[in-house]
Amino acid sequence: MRVPIRKADKYTHLKTDPYITQAKFDELTKKVDRLINVNRPREAEEVKRLALMGDFSENVGYQIAKGRLRGINQRVLDIQDLLKNAIIIRHDKNNEIVQIGNFVTLSRDGREKEYQILGSEETNPTAGVISHHSPLGSALIGRKIGDEIEVNLDDRVIKYKIIKIN
Repeated sequence: MRVPIRKADKYTHLKTDPYITQAKFDELTKKVDRLINVNRPREAEEVKRLALMGDFSENVGYQIAKGRLRGINQRVLDIQDLLKNAIIIRHDKNNEIVQIGNFVTLSRDGREKEYQILGSEETNPTAGVISHHSPLGSALIGRKIGDEIEVNLDDRVIKYKIIKIN
C-alpha cells in the first residue's frame, strides 16, 4: 500500500504561541500525564492483543490501533514541546499600559465591552478572551487609558476607546 505524501504549505511548520496562563499550563501537564499513564498503556495493550491475531497486512484492527497509538505519541510530543517552551503570563500590577494578561474595557458606539488579552492557545472571542496576535489584541498592546485605536477589518475600520485596564 502506498502512503500519500503531502506537500508542505504555509501552515505546515508554524510555531506555537508560547504565552499561556498558569491554569492552562497545569491543565496541559495533567493532560500529558493522563496520555502517558492511562491512554498510551491501554492502547499499547490493544495493539499487542491485535498483533496476536496474525497477518499484519490484512489485520485492519491492528493497523487502526497502531495509528491511534501513533496519534497519542504525537500529542504527547506536541504538548511536551509546548510546555517546554511555555512562557507563563503573569498578571502585572501595572494598569497604565496594556500588556498580555490584562483585562481591557473598551468603548465603541457608546457600548462597553471587556476583553482579556492572552496567548493564541487560550482564545475564546465569544467569552471576551482574545489573542495578542489578533487585530484588536495587537492594536491594544502598549496603549494607555484614553487612547483611541483603529482596527482594520476586511472592508471597514472600527474605532475603540480604552476605558479601563485591569
